[in-house]
Amino acid sequence: MYPFVKLTDDNITLRPYEFGDENALLKAVKESLPELKPWMSWANESYSSETALNFITLARAYWASSTMYAFAITDTQTGEFLGSCSLSHIHPLYHFCNLGYWVRTSRHGQKIAGRAAKLTARFAFERVNLIRVEIVIAVGNEASRVVAKKIGAHDEGLLLNRMVIGTRVCDAHMFSLLPSDFGLAAQL
Repeated sequence: MYPFVKLTDDNITLRPYEFGDENALLKAVKESLPELKPWMSWANESYSSETALNFITLARAYWASSTMYAFAITDTQTGEFLGSCSLSHIHPLYHFCNLGYWVRTSRHGQKIAGRAAKLTARFAFERVNLIRVEIVIAVGNEASRVVAKKIGAHDEGLLLNRMVIGTRVCDAHMFSLLPSDFGLAAQL
């Protein structure tokens, strides 16, 4: 188990979700539903404070068991909730994972997702001892694809039938980040 930590680049702070975050999370999800709903199975009109609290409860439990690291993205100066970035589907044998991110609509265009993705990937390599971070993006999700490209993720091509969003089977773009992208050596 890796202990709860905070990561920052002085503009944003990433921290584990805390009990009490549910209202800020709910507000950001509701504000961002038009942008999230096409790409995130969990994003729908029935998202509630109970849904948010259940997510926070699970996110903390998964962190404690080292199976997922979900970060709340916050503004370093104001503490405002900006979105989420996580490492999930951590493979214990092959030492890779999936990196996901979303930023509330009112804060789009401020390089928040890219900053969060880079901080989270560095955490994966330095503290979780992973050798590869994958960013899997459904075809059509251009906002997420732009973020992956801007942070220098390797575009590895198109994967057929790679994702399911709700009941839709989707092809996906595969991007990756490696320790060498951060001047680090892969370590197990």
